[in-house]
Parts: sequence; C-alpha cells; structure tokens
Amino acid sequence: MPDAAVLINDLHKSYRGAFTAALNGLFLEVPQNTIYGLLGPNGAGKTTTLSIICGLFGASGGSVQVMGYDTEKHKAEVLRHIGLVPQKIALFGNLTCEENLRYFGRLYQLSGSEIKKRIKDLLHLMNLEKHGDKNVSRYSGGMQRRANLIAALLHEPDILILDEPTAGVDVQSRALIISFLKEYHAQGKTILYTSHLLDEAEHLCQAVSIIDEGKNVLSGTPAQLIGQTPGAAKLEDVFLAHTGHSIRD
Repeated sequence: MPDAAVLINDLHKSYRGAFTAALNGLFLEVPQNTIYGLLGPNGAGKTTTLSIICGLFGASGGSVQVMGYDTEKHKAEVLRHIGLVPQKIALFGNLTCEENLRYFGRLYQLSGSEIKKRIKDLLHLMNLEKHGDKNVSRYSGGMQRRANLIAALLHEPDILILDEPTAGVDVQSRALIISFLKEYHAQGKTILYTSHLLDEAEHLCQAVSIIDEGKNVLSGTPAQLIGQTPGAAKLEDVFLAHTGHSIRD
C-alpha cells in the first residue's frame, strides 16, 4: 500500500480564454491517515486541484495518483477510494434528503440494505434523522451542508475531500462537522480540505500546504510554519506573510 493517499507531481491546468494558468507546476504529497489543509487566496488553484484529483477535470500536464492509482488511467479505482464534498450544495432541492441519498447510494453501487443502513446511521450522526423526509430546499444552510457531507460518506471512502465544508454555517453545525471530521480521521481515514478559516485549519490540520498562483508556497505542520515565519503567532500570520495583504477577487 502506498505511503501517500494523494501524490501530485508537476500539475498544470489552463482554461481556455483565461489570462493565466490555474495550476503552474503544483507538487503535493498527502500522507495517509492525516487531516491535510490546502490553503490559499482566491484564485490560487485550490478548487481546480480538488477537481482534478476527483476526475472532474483533466490536467494540462503532470500527474495525480490516489492510493497509488493514476487518476487518468484508473478512474474507477480512484472513485472507489474518494468522497467529494463540493463547496456548492450538490443535492436536488426538489427531492427529500433520503431520496437524494438513495440516488447517490445507487450511484456508488451499494445494495438496498447497505443504503438503508448507511442513511439511517448518517442521518442520526448529522442530527438530521427527524428531517430525512423533508425536501432539501427547505433546509437551513447548516442542514444542507450536513446533508451534502452525508452524500459523500455513503460508501465509506478512504479519502474524504472537502471544499470549504464549514463556509457560511451556524456555530452548532460547524462544531458538529469539525467533531465528525476528527472522529472519521480517527478511524484511519485521510481528509483533504480547503478553507479560508485559518484558525480552524490551524487547530484541525496535522499538515497544510499554502499555494498561490497555482504552485506551492510552503508546506509543513502549522506549528512548524508558525515557528519558521518571523513575527508569526498564528497560521493567519504565516498566510499573509507569504501571500501578501492585497485583496484577491
């Protein structure tokens, strides 16, 4: 079994009509059984990186391996290992939560009994057991975030990939999600996530990479990066020292 859950080598990505490349020679190694933060300002290439890992986009150059499988050559094997929680809610608002989850369970090729049990367990875990029969369009933002997370967990992936999983949620939902991520990691799972909440990343992640303009700026544990950056008292200071104070839109 490979040491790295995700291994990215000299990754490039350019979009047609864009002024600059989204990724410009990105290198990244995410060890197995870690909570790993991919941090960077707007436009740094975080979402593009996650999308390529999951096979949603093809790369313009370089390679990505997930659990030793090349994402271009072995897409089916890669998809069995990962669960993606996108930043935007990827659920059908006109369906109930349970209807959504049954649909995704079938996409994962789970049996009917497996789907039923996983839905029951995960709705309970995310404090949604009383709302499974309600249309997702009626959910609050926090409820939608938690349901979005459940959809990625049905097949119990080895690697959970999350793009801003706590953005815009209430304090209680954020606390529940963070608590769950710690528990899921304790089961031997790998978590790769992006966030603009640097205090959250500092306390949650065992290691982080800061990227900007589509390439690595620096990587290490939050404590290491804080210690290596003059005058830094927290991860936000490190982030600003290496990416600047200019507004990114």
